[in-house]
Amino acid sequence: MNGKNKRFKCADCKKQFSVIKGTIFENSPIPLSTWFCVIYSVITKTKSISSVQLASDIEVTQSTAWFMLHGIRYMLMENAIKNKLNAVVQCDETYVGGKNKNRHWNKKVFNSQGRSFKDKTPVFGIYQQAEYDIIERPHKLIPNKTVREKVITQHPILICKVVPDTKAKTLKPLIFRTVEIESTIVTDEYKVYRMLDDWYDHKSVNHKQHRHATDGDSSNGVENAWSQFKRTIFGTFHNVSRKYLERYTNEFQFGFNGRHLKKGELFKSAFENVNRRLTLKELINKGNYEEFKIAC
Repeated sequence: MNGKNKRFKCADCKKQFSVIKGTIFENSPIPLSTWFCVIYSVITKTKSISSVQLASDIEVTQSTAWFMLHGIRYMLMENAIKNKLNAVVQCDETYVGGKNKNRHWNKKVFNSQGRSFKDKTPVFGIYQQAEYDIIERPHKLIPNKTVREKVITQHPILICKVVPDTKAKTLKPLIFRTVEIESTIVTDEYKVYRMLDDWYDHKSVNHKQHRHATDGDSSNGVENAWSQFKRTIFGTFHNVSRKYLERYTNEFQFGFNGRHLKKGELFKSAFENVNRRLTLKELINKGNYEEFKIAC
């Protein structure tokens, strides 16, 4: 079955429509079977897939593969969480962009170290730690012996947003909207997070003093997520523009939060927001074809 499937006619307005109207598949010449294979490949690969590789796999142009991938990322964009995060929550920011050591001598950006925005885009992450119970059960092989086993009751949740800066007036609304008041929040020593002391049980880990935990709590969970996110960008996409970075974070967030699911369940959950249509004109901002031609 392809994009030109059976059409129906509305009894009121007399206009024709199909079952794929209003979805990312609308008016697409690519067969639905190919779309499904691409979606399955994107959400099950640990480090996604580039448009160049996808174009080679399904034998389409690179620009077509690039548009398909962005349509899928748009579909994977999760709705607002139903319940606020609680228990132990970690907050941290990362900066996506090139490194001076990889640039030619005449293309280096001065004063771009640390939290500079000159050549990097900040992404803010809120991570709720996994919750688990320790149970004691009989050993599966040795009779009359018991073992202690960790049973996860709540899988970790990651929420990441591209932000214009990392000032308090930018991060504060995101945290208040996402995390319940009086929850435990673990951050690094960045001075902006001091604003959390009045509303949360705020614990700060001083990395400058080579500390990795405070009272047993650390920010390792969200930092590990950033490590995986950057390895995906550097290893698969190589370069991501600020304009489309939000869509790549959508894809990473979906995969990270669903990594405990079986592949069939993950594939099914991807279609919860399939009724979202993204046109090429909307994607490239009504005619900015130069960026479209060089986009990865």
